[in-house]
Amino acid sequence: MSDRTAVAVAIDRYLRHVSIERGLSENTVAAYRRDLGAYEQSLAERGIDSPDGISTADVSAFSQRLRVTEGLKASSTARMLSSVRGFHRFLLEEGLTDADAAAETKPPKLGTRLPKAISIDQMATVLAATDGDELQQLRDKALLELLYATGARISEAVALNVDDVIATEPGEVGVIRLFGKGNKQRIVPVGSYARAAIDAYLVRARPTFSSRGKATPALFLGARGQRVSRQNAWLIIRAAAERAELGIEISPHTFRHSFATHLLAGGADVRVVQELLGHSSVATTQIYTLVTADTLRDMYTTAHPRAR
Repeated sequence: MSDRTAVAVAIDRYLRHVSIERGLSENTVAAYRRDLGAYEQSLAERGIDSPDGISTADVSAFSQRLRVTEGLKASSTARMLSSVRGFHRFLLEEGLTDADAAAETKPPKLGTRLPKAISIDQMATVLAATDGDELQQLRDKALLELLYATGARISEAVALNVDDVIATEPGEVGVIRLFGKGNKQRIVPVGSYARAAIDAYLVRARPTFSSRGKATPALFLGARGQRVSRQNAWLIIRAAAERAELGIEISPHTFRHSFATHLLAGGADVRVVQELLGHSSVATTQIYTLVTADTLRDMYTTAHPRAR
């Protein structure tokens, strides 16, 4: 007989729901699993093993534990409480509880966190740090040029297959098919620099990498012929940043932030950028307009004789 509690069973049921019916990504489901695992442990310590035994006080105690006992940042606390709130809404909708015990639980207020973008010149320096004719240099160049050209998340880039690069007429801007959160598909243009780098990699490097491992449709391959992982892609970016000697830390998301910021600074409409980034809400994209506004303000205060 299983010794799993009714809470644990309900959590598994909820995770199946968000994975299958709502189509959330594996990474998002894994984050929910971690958050709700911590919540389950907190409930167990309070002697609660059934969903209908959870009270508002139990949810509040978990929230207090995250903020005070474990000292988590407001952003981490907010994310975990969001997982708990979603779980309790599911319990109510499925008739597993008579009330939503988390309905009154409010996440901590988050300050506005502006994305970190680098300048166009800095980005050019990082991309130039991958120049070369060696196989790995050709691959790294293609990966980094694609990230900056499309604003793709690193998980989207490493998940690309060769068939996702859609051929166009010579000299035209190409397009690429990305699969975002919830496996939502979007088509994004690819400029001439990225397309040239991808073409060079496909012709001169990928066939050699592919011959070293099992057949795979993956676009970006490692030295042994396997799909490049997110961790390896992060190391590729870090190595390029070190060679560029910018003196600042660069992450995969730096490319996505810079893509959006540079587009908006160049006059692109925020709703176009929203579509390119795959944001479900324009409000998410509008934070980048704050970055460009800050840049304009800095330039004004530096250059105008009566700005200070």
